[in-house]
Amino acid sequence: MEYYKILLPLALILVTSKMLALGTRKIGMPQVVGMLIAGILLGLLKYIPGQEIFTEETLEGLSFIAKIGVILIMFSAGIETDIKQFKQTGVASVVITILGVVFPLALGFVVACAFNGGFTSMTRQQALSNLFYGTILAATSVSITVAALKEFGKLNSKVGTSIITAAILDDIIGVILLSLFISLKDSANVAEVGISVGLMAAFFAAAAAVGIPIMLLLKWMSKKYGHHRRIAIFSFAVCFFFAWAAERWFKVADITGAYIAGLMLSGISDRAYVDRKIETSNYMIFSPVFFANIGIQTSFDTIDARMAAFGLLIVLAGIVGKLVGCGLGAKICKFSFKDSLRVGLGMMVRAEVVLVCTQKGISAGLVSEGIMPFILILIVITSLLTPIFLKLSYRNDKEDSALTSDSGGQNDDISDINKSPEPLQDNNK
Repeated sequence: MEYYKILLPLALILVTSKMLALGTRKIGMPQVVGMLIAGILLGLLKYIPGQEIFTEETLEGLSFIAKIGVILIMFSAGIETDIKQFKQTGVASVVITILGVVFPLALGFVVACAFNGGFTSMTRQQALSNLFYGTILAATSVSITVAALKEFGKLNSKVGTSIITAAILDDIIGVILLSLFISLKDSANVAEVGISVGLMAAFFAAAAAVGIPIMLLLKWMSKKYGHHRRIAIFSFAVCFFFAWAAERWFKVADITGAYIAGLMLSGISDRAYVDRKIETSNYMIFSPVFFANIGIQTSFDTIDARMAAFGLLIVLAGIVGKLVGCGLGAKICKFSFKDSLRVGLGMMVRAEVVLVCTQKGISAGLVSEGIMPFILILIVITSLLTPIFLKLSYRNDKEDSALTSDSGGQNDDISDINKSPEPLQDNNK
């Protein structure tokens, strides 16, 4: 390919993505929605006869840039993970996470089975495909929830901390499941399945053996050369090495390697500085191309009545699975009914992580390209409903708080906030 041919598509993607991202942000939706819409609109150019903007060559080049973008997104998600948060909620977050993964995974699997092979006669490949649909629904992204809780002054409450910690664990489990099912796709027998699982375990062991010394080295560098670009550059190098090693040596998804690399470096003192550099680099070009490329590649040609029914049921399973699973987990841990509902609402949001999982599933041949429009619908619906319902759930609390304040008392949630540390960062931007 003559390299200059990709420059015009890049220019169109960056300008259109930024304009629509600003528009969606103004109406309280994630900027990724604007980037996806930009991709869908630009994708219409493909249907113009004789156009030379989005050709097979340029789409291949954009796909390569998008792959770098998704690696950096997952690296950023890993480095933003705060392991110390686990101590604040402990068992509650583990229970919320487990049920918040099991319920949507099970519902997604059941829905997929109904349309793909049935419950008794499905092949091994169909079973893996159906499980992967469930894995897609298990992913969460709480950026919208965090923004809403910050606005209400509830981010450091029991509910807020539980949601953030559960989202961290959710990401870790989701990444492991994603890599597991992709690695099992080409395993023909029990021995090969055992090899795939063994390779994954070997990867995590090797990542810890290599990652801990690297983390200690970067910790030392952070103290000696705080906020220096060389720390960010070395961190980028670690990200790309882990992603490459995961795919090349262990047959584990590259995004898993990138996420684990970020997780390893989340303990350095300069992690916020490194993350800012990653976000800046990614946001400038790679991330907009990744999200827009999903929109461009999204095909509506395969959607018939059967696919529409399947897609809408998947959307419903995604919403109900998180709401019921996480809410039930919170209730089991003796949260009040209202707080349990808030946890379920906060965990049902989807954004970039579900897109990454879906795109990986499509690339691996485990899910149909026709599901992507419905994943976009799931993102839009949950992004709109979550802040609205959370606000409604706290409305009476504000009234009660005002009455208590007039009588000289203090609301429990506000008291919790005053005793809590500084606001926690979202782990899924």
